[in-house]
Amino acid sequence: MARNKKPEAGTRLNDAQRLAWLRLIRSENVGPATFRALVNQFGGAQAAIEALPDLSRRGGRSQEIRLGSLADAEAEIEAARAVGAHLVALGERGYPPALAQVDAPPPLIYVKGRLELAEIPIVAIVGARNGSAVGQKFTRQIASALGLEGFVVASGLARGIDTAAHTASLEHGTIAVVAGGIDVVYPPENASLQQAIGERGLLLSERAPGFSPRAKDFPRRNRLISGIALGVVVVEAAERSGSLITARLAGEQGREVFAVPGSPLDPRAAGTNNLLKQGATLVTEAKDIVETLAPVLGRGPRPPSIELASCDETDTPPPLPDIAQSDRERVLEALGPSPVDIDELIRATGLETRKVHIILLELDLAGRLQRHGGQLVSLSEP
Repeated sequence: MARNKKPEAGTRLNDAQRLAWLRLIRSENVGPATFRALVNQFGGAQAAIEALPDLSRRGGRSQEIRLGSLADAEAEIEAARAVGAHLVALGERGYPPALAQVDAPPPLIYVKGRLELAEIPIVAIVGARNGSAVGQKFTRQIASALGLEGFVVASGLARGIDTAAHTASLEHGTIAVVAGGIDVVYPPENASLQQAIGERGLLLSERAPGFSPRAKDFPRRNRLISGIALGVVVVEAAERSGSLITARLAGEQGREVFAVPGSPLDPRAAGTNNLLKQGATLVTEAKDIVETLAPVLGRGPRPPSIELASCDETDTPPPLPDIAQSDRERVLEALGPSPVDIDELIRATGLETRKVHIILLELDLAGRLQRHGGQLVSLSEP
């Protein structure tokens, strides 16, 4: 049996491997965490795809699992090429190094524009869609100043604060993370700005070209905004807003969280003022951001925290271990509705590590397992 190799930094997928990665992540019940587990267990995306039907049946699924088809994957990549975008895999040029450090990073993203911007230190600026005139003016000031300091400014291309951040940083470098397809304009009034960013900045999306964003897609986009950045600056945000979701995700990802204080009488400042009470770094000028991030910049980039198995699809994947039904029952008994660490699950069941991971994949692909990040899993609600 050939021994799987880990990909070297800068490894580039060939066309067949890229199609296999895309087919796998587009298969039913396969998210970023499951993708990683499958590739690590089976040595490559193609071998994982071939194993999906059997794994899902063993996990208790009665219907055939839907696999990403080769025709659909080829059509998706061609649609991206037609709009000037292309697919970038984890670790390739154009994939933001900071994003590779988050828990379960997306294995593939679409990008359009200046790929080198992804490798420059990034600061995200987010805020209210109905940002005040003062809030938008301050956003333009710090976005422009950060650009002069050598930072790329990222945001979500929404109205208000996001638009101000992109507009002011376009000259020096800006990244727009969109919730829909990279060619889908939202909001409509930002059509010209989105086009300009695709030419002079960088557009980034986790979704296929032509995909229209839904409400539930914006929190996923927010996770990418915070994930690609060293820190997130919240300029204006009401008590319940997407910007606060981005700030929370930034904290969970180990990013610096910055907040601009506002008047207690302005509802748009309620969220930012609360962030300051919770320990966010106060920002009154770009210097506050630059000085706070200086120690982080000195550390240099770390290698990705996840270890995808070899990209060499010609290697023979290791055979699946024999798993008795009693082993599956032991894992099911140890699982419950509350998240549990996989290492604790291994200790509690006394089973071999690989057996537990395979059983979890079976349950996952059958729709019976929920992954919470940080190696935490629980049984899905019936």
